[in-house]
Amino acid sequence: MTFYLYIKALHIISVMSWMAGMLYLPRIFVYHANRKNSKEANNNFVIMEKRLLRYIMNPAMVLTWVFGLILVFHPFSDIDFIAIWFVIKIILVLAMSCLHGYFSYCRRKLQQDNAFYSQRYFKYLNEAPTILMIVIVLMVVVRPFN
Repeated sequence: MTFYLYIKALHIISVMSWMAGMLYLPRIFVYHANRKNSKEANNNFVIMEKRLLRYIMNPAMVLTWVFGLILVFHPFSDIDFIAIWFVIKIILVLAMSCLHGYFSYCRRKLQQDNAFYSQRYFKYLNEAPTILMIVIVLMVVVRPFN
């Protein structure tokens, strides 16, 4: 049981790290997409975005998946794989992973041209991980449709 609890704690830590990046990166994009930025400012945003993805978000996402899968397949797990709440949660975690990939794509495009999308676009995009996170937490804690 102790192993299971340590894995659960590591999963929560990984999720928190991943979400911190998912909430912060699009905010950096908002500033990066400002067409009035100097070349030096854009270069700073490129470095910040790259480091955030490479050193925090990517490892945190991988660890979130690894620890999550260990929890799901652990003998102490009480998860019913066909429960509607669990299916919704997995679909939303997959959507969050796809959004992570899209953020990587946006980072590369902004590096080439900071007018790739408008600041307004990134302000709206910034809300997507928040909404996904809220629904995922509700599915896990409340377990509706159980």
